[in-house]
Amino acid sequence: MTAPLDGIVVVSLEQAISAPFATRQLADLGATVLKVERPEGDFARHYDSVVNGESAFFVWANRGKQSVALDLKDASDLATFRALVAGADVFLHNLSPRAAVKLGIDAPTLLAAHPAIIAAEISGYGHGGPRADDKAYDLAIQAEAGVFSVTGNEEMSKVGFSVADICSGMYAMSAILAALVRRDRTGEGAAIQVSMLDSLAEWMSAPLYNAAYGPGQPARTGRRHHAIAPYGTFQLSDGSTVLIAVQSDGEWRSMADHLMGDEALGTDERFATNASRIRNVDELERLVRQRLSGMSADEARGRLAEGRIATARVNDLRGVWEHEQLRARNRFEDVSTPSGVVELLASPFDINGLEPSTARVPALGEHDPALLERLRARGGQ
Repeated sequence: MTAPLDGIVVVSLEQAISAPFATRQLADLGATVLKVERPEGDFARHYDSVVNGESAFFVWANRGKQSVALDLKDASDLATFRALVAGADVFLHNLSPRAAVKLGIDAPTLLAAHPAIIAAEISGYGHGGPRADDKAYDLAIQAEAGVFSVTGNEEMSKVGFSVADICSGMYAMSAILAALVRRDRTGEGAAIQVSMLDSLAEWMSAPLYNAAYGPGQPARTGRRHHAIAPYGTFQLSDGSTVLIAVQSDGEWRSMADHLMGDEALGTDERFATNASRIRNVDELERLVRQRLSGMSADEARGRLAEGRIATARVNDLRGVWEHEQLRARNRFEDVSTPSGVVELLASPFDINGLEPSTARVPALGEHDPALLERLRARGGQ
């Protein structure tokens, strides 16, 4: 069966994570992705060398692509680049708005020149406004979008992965797919502008609206959910940590019966509703900890399962790498890199007929010359 994006050619002038992550997804869906890099390469190639000599960030965000190294300050290379863009179905970049406009590759300009192209761009703060040309990296956007303010305990904290890059990359990918569907129906191209700040602020909507329309900035709650209880982590008698999550009053009554061994706690006025459980969360968690300390870890897990209470192990990264569910479902695959074959997570896309990836992580400048010639020819039409 044909891959969903088979025949779609994507050219991307990209670096770091946000745009590369978006085009990685397009490659996973069958698109031909040509990554344009500066002569010294995407700087994400050099963040570390932990994956058999390759950067963990780079192999994650760039498998399945081809690479061409171009110096856009060189007139000949710039002409080649413009021809490649003109021959593409999709173009994506994550330059600053000012740099994109200077090169004439901002999305509105490209759409005006090529009415059928899907021209997309990811920037930190979006076009217009006082911050449009500020440098924007993942942690800067986490800070600006309020993520630090709701993460951590007494001391605020970042999210431990590139959440701003990932969410803006996913919005860019989603917008590109929607634009391709529209183009298939109408022939229209699209100019897509995705802001990292817009994207992450959207993900912050629930706490943001609570603060804007409610009592103000909520306290950071660390391992607890800020609005639902019991919903957090507890230590079992064997030293392991488990997350227990109750979503409704009915689930709490089940937990009171099956885990706590005290059906009356389910209707106790201190705990009968979620609002009352939040008000009395310290006492509630004290009772849960007390109960767990008196039973074996296996018994606790069994009682939670019997009551159909959601639980999860609190894994470290080695635990995730060895996760029995991921391994049983073959969610890893071998991928070639310039330094050899490595095992990586498989794409989360699960579409019938979509074959497992056989793509490699490209070396700098590693591409099919025939692809460049075909794109140059298309761009010259």
